[in-house]
Amino acid sequence: MIQHSLGFPIETMLVFIGLALAAIIIDLYAHHSDKSISLNNAIIWSVFWVIVALAFALFLYIHHGREVASLFITGYVLEKALSVDNLFVIMAIFSWFSVPNNYRHRLLYWGVIGAIIFRAIFVILGTGLLYLGPWMEFVFSILVACTGVMMLRNQDNEQNIKDYSNHFAFRIAKRIFPSYPKIVGHRFLLSQKQLDAELTKPENSNLVGKIPKSFFYATPLFLCIVVIELSDVMFAFDSVPAVIAVSQEPLIVYSAMIFAILGLRTMYFILQAMKQYLVHIGKAVTCLLFFIAGKLALNASNHLFGYGIDIDATTSLYIILGILALGVIASIIWPEKD
Repeated sequence: MIQHSLGFPIETMLVFIGLALAAIIIDLYAHHSDKSISLNNAIIWSVFWVIVALAFALFLYIHHGREVASLFITGYVLEKALSVDNLFVIMAIFSWFSVPNNYRHRLLYWGVIGAIIFRAIFVILGTGLLYLGPWMEFVFSILVACTGVMMLRNQDNEQNIKDYSNHFAFRIAKRIFPSYPKIVGHRFLLSQKQLDAELTKPENSNLVGKIPKSFFYATPLFLCIVVIELSDVMFAFDSVPAVIAVSQEPLIVYSAMIFAILGLRTMYFILQAMKQYLVHIGKAVTCLLFFIAGKLALNASNHLFGYGIDIDATTSLYIILGILALGVIASIIWPEKD
């Protein structure tokens, strides 16, 4: 086999790329219409995406051994867990923009595409920074811990509705494109002809003469996806260092993230239906971040000073699953009060 500079044969990289591209195409084809995704449909597709990830893990196990497969699964589970908080934020964004359920999966698709691109950039930067020395693990540890502290503080204010009209991405998008305040099908942008057709409707007479002239006009769906994409950039700052704590091999880190991200569209609709029953899962995710921060700090201390602990991938996986299980159990024992 031809060995690649990343540490894996070219064949392994081709299998990952082929499987990921096929999954993206299948996902686009299966959910291209403007129909709401039912809970049963979301569960079936979520199971399918887990099977796809496990198939790649099995390939890694057969061709590269148990340790590599364990690193992948640990990174995959961690990224899935951290994505829960991301999806809760997206729910709040959809609610503020009043996005109908039948259009949400379309916006989530573009959110997934953005996440794939942003994760690639951050994985390259993050793994590259680690070559500067073990002290970078301390830096990543502090970043992850700070994220945990912010999540802990925000949980006290999670009932407050955020005004996304003040969001940086929202304000920039409105400067580039004048906005039309109503959703027009699944269109992100309107041409002048399409805008004129909308303004001829009697219910829109109050908008005539109030929208500046332009080549294109942003709809609420466009403004919503811009806010989602920038929010995902911020989440990449959290998840990439966390998964790098599991493995510093770029292919393992990126593949774990991609296969976790591919199931986010359907996972969103499961979480939306079960949000009221998973009231303590956010606290579990916060605990995960503190665990990862501690793991990074211990690894760095061991590498720099010879005092510390290297927690292997299998142990990390058990701890991550245990913390998530405790979050679910706590939600069952202490449900949300009416």
